[in-house]
Amino acid sequence: MRLAKILGAASLVALATAAHAQDPELLVFDYPAFEAPGFHQPYIDKYGVAPTFAFFGDEEEAFQRLNAGFQTDVTHICAGTVPLFTEGAAHLIEPWDTSRIEAFGSLNADLLGTNMQADGDLFFLPTDFGTSAIAYNPEQVPEEDVASLSVFHNPAYAGRMTIPDNVDDAYALAYLATGVTDWTNATPEQFEAASNWLREAHPNLRTYWVDPSELAQLMASGEILVSWAWNETFPTMVAEGRPIGFQREPVEGSSLWLCGYLNMANGPGSEDKAYDYLNAFLSPASTSYLVGAGFAQSNTVGMEGITEEELTAGGIGEIDAPILAQLPMTVEQRALHAETFEMIKAGF
Repeated sequence: MRLAKILGAASLVALATAAHAQDPELLVFDYPAFEAPGFHQPYIDKYGVAPTFAFFGDEEEAFQRLNAGFQTDVTHICAGTVPLFTEGAAHLIEPWDTSRIEAFGSLNADLLGTNMQADGDLFFLPTDFGTSAIAYNPEQVPEEDVASLSVFHNPAYAGRMTIPDNVDDAYALAYLATGVTDWTNATPEQFEAASNWLREAHPNLRTYWVDPSELAQLMASGEILVSWAWNETFPTMVAEGRPIGFQREPVEGSSLWLCGYLNMANGPGSEDKAYDYLNAFLSPASTSYLVGAGFAQSNTVGMEGITEEELTAGGIGEIDAPILAQLPMTVEQRALHAETFEMIKAGF
C-alpha cells in the first residue's frame, strides 16, 4: 500500500496536518495521503469532517508502534503483514462484522481467501490492490533495456536506479528475477538465490526509496532512470507531464499486491464510525478516485464502470506475463526476509 502527496519520508508516525477538519472520534492509521477526501468522501458527506489520520512509513514500523501501545481505530496494511497480527499479536485486533460492511457481498471473491482469515473470522478486510513493476524514463532508457529484470544488474545504470525500502516489494522483485512466482512455498535455496540477487543489485542502487513522492521527485529530477515502483507512480507522473514508462511485462513478470484494513481492538474512537469509514472507502462513489490514483477497488460493483483503458492508464490493466501475488507469508518467513533485507541494505 501507497500514495504520493506527502513530501519527504514518512518513517515517523505523526498526526495528519491536513487543512480540512478532522473527526476526533475516528483515528485511521495509514500510509501517507490516504487522507485525501476522494478516498472516503461519503464519510465527509455524512459527518461534515474527515477522520483523523496518523501515518507510518512501512508496515513493520506500524506493527511495532501498535504493539508498543499506540491506539488507533482502523489500520491499513497489505496482505503480507496479516500474519504478524493474526498469529503474532491477535490481542491487537478484532474481527469485522461483515453484516455491517455494505459491499461485502460484492467484494472480489479472489481476494477473500482463507489465508486472509483466522478460525473463520475476517480480520483483514481487502479494500484495494495494485501492481509493482519497472518505472523508467523512456527518453533515456530504451524499451529493450527494461525487457528483463536484469536491468537492475546493468552497470550502464549504476547509481541511477532504486527499489523500495520495503521488504515485501524487494523480495517480490528478487523472487521474480530468479524464476519464482509463488513465494509462499519458496525453498531455502530459492530464498538464498533471491537474497543473492538483491546483494548483486545493491551496489547499482542510488537509494532505497521510502514513499512514492520521494520516488517521483527522484525520477523527475533525472537522478533516477529505473525503479521498481508501485503503479501509482505511473499516473502521477503522467499527470505532471513527466516522461515515464511502466513496464509490467518483462520476461520474468511483475507483482500484484493487496491491501486492506484491520479493525483494532479497544480503539479509542467510535466503532460505528469505523464501519462508516470502511463503507465510504468501498463505496462506488470512491472507485473512480481510487483508480485515478492507481488503485483497483475490491468492490466489484464499483469496478464494473471502469474501462480497460482506465485500468491500463492506472497501471492495473491486464497483462500477458508471469505475476507474483504478494500473499501472506508466515511470521517466521517474514522475519527472515526482513532481517536479511536489512543486512543487504547495510552491504552484507
